[in-house]
Amino acid sequence: MSYHEKWMQRAFKLAEKAKSQDEVPVGAVIVLEDKIIGEGWNQPISANDPAAHAEIIALRNAGNNIGNYRLPDATMYVTLEPCAMCAGAIVHARLAKLIYATDDPKTGACGSIFNLLQTEELNHKVEIEKGILEEECRTLIQDFFKVKRIKK
Repeated sequence: MSYHEKWMQRAFKLAEKAKSQDEVPVGAVIVLEDKIIGEGWNQPISANDPAAHAEIIALRNAGNNIGNYRLPDATMYVTLEPCAMCAGAIVHARLAKLIYATDDPKTGACGSIFNLLQTEELNHKVEIEKGILEEECRTLIQDFFKVKRIKK
């Protein structure tokens, strides 16, 4: 298992936790110097909070853990391409790198619809890598929504 797969596996476990709580299965982990400094999973339904995405929770957790809202040397691992809200927060946190598993063709703001993390107009650029555990993460999300559609 590669270094990136190790951390994406942790994000995947958090996505499974979200699924077990009937939330869209997305998990996020923030790593600094080979240690987790923040993590989160989707919780907007249970928290009644539209901003309670895995990435936002992980950023808040990391900021609290290191005592700083700036995370310039950290890397975020997330199972699904971040939306515009989360991408904006990633830029504001000054993360060095984002690694995500699978594209989000409906709301992805890191390359699928547009790329907020590397736009010339902003003062910070985030390195992006994608495709780590892509199939496993995509299948988890697709299966979640298949079950939701059957229940309706």
